[in-house]
Amino acid sequence: MDFDLAAGWIDVVLALTALEAVALALYHRLTGRGIAPADFALTLASGAALLLALRSTLAGGFGAAAAAWLLAGGVAHAADLRRRWEARRARAAGAR
Repeated sequence: MDFDLAAGWIDVVLALTALEAVALALYHRLTGRGIAPADFALTLASGAALLLALRSTLAGGFGAAAAAWLLAGGVAHAADLRRRWEARRARAAGAR
């Protein structure tokens, strides 16, 4: 598979991910149901960063850009885990 084809597919996935985020946020805003944007934003951000790291690696090998995207994905993932962990701890403390 050549770079242009692979990059094109990655771009399609990124666009669908952005569309998914907008659709989920609008649904939540209009109905008050579904997943709140704060509950999925970090997950989508970490996934998008991984896709961008892959895309940048395909463009020119592993370099500073790919490393930066991987770092961004890791930071978003860590923030998501911390947010979930603290929410779970708060719910457990409230149930006592």
